[in-house]
Amino acid sequence: MKGYTAETIRNVALLGHGGSGKTTFLEAALLATGVISRLGRVEDGSTVSDYDKTEIEKGYSINTTIVPVEFNKVKINFLDTPGFFDFAGEVQGALRAVEAAAILVDASSGVQVGTEKAWDACTAAGTPKFFIINKTDKEHVDVEQTIADLQAKFGSSVVTLDDRDALSEAIAEVDEELMEIYFENMEFTDEEFNAGLSKGIAQGDICPVFTCSAIKGEGIKEVLQNIIDIVPVADCDASGKPVAFIFKTLADPFLGKISLAKVMSGKLTPGMSLYNHKAGKDEKLGSMFFLRGKTQGECPQAVAGDIVAFAKLQFTKTGDTLSEKNNEVMFDAIDFPQPILFQAIEAADKGADDKLSSGFARLTEEDPSLVLTRNVETRQTLVGGQGETQINIALSKLKDKYGVSVNVVPQKIAYRETIKGQSDVQGKHKKQTGGSGQYGDVHIRFSPSEEEFEFSEELFGGSVPKQYVPAVEKGLRECMERGPLAGGKVQNVKAVLYDGSYHPVDSNENAFKTAASLAFKKGIVEAKPCLLEPIMKLEITVPADYVGAVMGDLPTRRGSVMGMDPLPGNKQLLHAEAPQAELFDYAIVLRSMTQARGAFTMEFARYQEVPAMNAQKIIDAHKAEEENA
Repeated sequence: MKGYTAETIRNVALLGHGGSGKTTFLEAALLATGVISRLGRVEDGSTVSDYDKTEIEKGYSINTTIVPVEFNKVKINFLDTPGFFDFAGEVQGALRAVEAAAILVDASSGVQVGTEKAWDACTAAGTPKFFIINKTDKEHVDVEQTIADLQAKFGSSVVTLDDRDALSEAIAEVDEELMEIYFENMEFTDEEFNAGLSKGIAQGDICPVFTCSAIKGEGIKEVLQNIIDIVPVADCDASGKPVAFIFKTLADPFLGKISLAKVMSGKLTPGMSLYNHKAGKDEKLGSMFFLRGKTQGECPQAVAGDIVAFAKLQFTKTGDTLSEKNNEVMFDAIDFPQPILFQAIEAADKGADDKLSSGFARLTEEDPSLVLTRNVETRQTLVGGQGETQINIALSKLKDKYGVSVNVVPQKIAYRETIKGQSDVQGKHKKQTGGSGQYGDVHIRFSPSEEEFEFSEELFGGSVPKQYVPAVEKGLRECMERGPLAGGKVQNVKAVLYDGSYHPVDSNENAFKTAASLAFKKGIVEAKPCLLEPIMKLEITVPADYVGAVMGDLPTRRGSVMGMDPLPGNKQLLHAEAPQAELFDYAIVLRSMTQARGAFTMEFARYQEVPAMNAQKIIDAHKAEEENA
């Protein structure tokens, strides 16, 4: 793979619904260009693209894989992305490294959810796109109907290259100048047509449709030539200073960390030192190579517009930029999707927490859409991702690659406690043990407050010496960490120290701190304590057809819809609220309810009192847990 320049390189991401044939299309392209002698099968784990052990076991792609195909003196760097929705982060990374995306469509299935998601991802990223209708060899396939379905779903920008009339109309929509030419002459010259087609594709205003049968090898070379003709050349400066953008990180069992990079400017050579301005560290490009699946090819140099792999970069992560120290360049980080499903995990072996953390850090290098977080209130470790499949595969890799077994455990809620009434109590601590004893006596009024904790004193006559007042406040603040109902953190309480007594010999700070804690435990119970739960704000995006189902489900989760806004594409944005306790499985349920077409974001809104019936169950469960501890 030598001798290519930006003009003879095309970078294309393969997107589409799972099972649409992305990996098999690449096999067919490699077979058609003489790289392989027989077609590998996804079912057998014999394809160039899906080589990871887990991918072979599961029978579908998990990681983005680079597979260059050389045809007619042009190198097409294909990035094969997973079709499974849990791995949407892989698509986001791949789209940052390409000039266009091919959305594969199964001719027998037509427009699927993954087709829609791929279109939306390209539109959001501003990436030019085209369709490849695959599996045209299947029985009872109507390719013309599939094209019509694509046009019905995605609009008049979807065209076939052999329909010059439809293409001319689409080209006329590209800009005002072309529109004027078309209305004046009702046709374009060949030069105007080709220029308009290229501009329309680059702008995303024209989306060509190609057809093939990857399994039979029919139409593959024609598709490759079309890709060469329509995909824009990378906008890069071949003679500029060297700049590389890291869009993907892989973990190789032999080489360790492999960083996939798009050369944005200049030329890279092995041994070159570049600077990571984000990390503030120098990086030496020691081992540098081209990848085709797991096969490594010699790379004497990588030019602007090409994609290359580096081994063992020390400080650089996905989304980082490398450039010369005196030429600070930092491209925007990749916008990975936020986790929508969390599961609580515990290391199966005691003392393995450090291994769990370090192993997961390696996993998140490969897939930054995974997160590992610690809930300080519930003291649980949570793993977050896009769905059960992604999380389960991560936990499986954690065991296989890093020797850490984990158990998934029920997720706890960070309940809070407060008071609705008032109380006036005494806390007295008196202890005599031979020598000097312990004596502290306080009278405190408790009442609700708008602040998290409010403390004041109204002492008179030296009933409690001033030097002991801070100890009283400290004792109360420490007690706020654990309430009497279910052990939740206490909030919105006002405490007024107004009286007490002391002993000139036996009184000390610890004695008054203990007296304050006794008063707290008594006073909170007498002030009508109640349990609070976190209420989450939801923003749910769904096609109009599913609005009824989603709105009907929310009340079963003690939730409510606060409002609704229309969105383009016949979609609705629902603003809703629901208790966190009812939302642990919402990512799974919403996907099921909407055939994976729904999406949501969730953030904390406020704490709210738990209904009495629910509260009693939580309190009883807490007491039972403490008794069994």
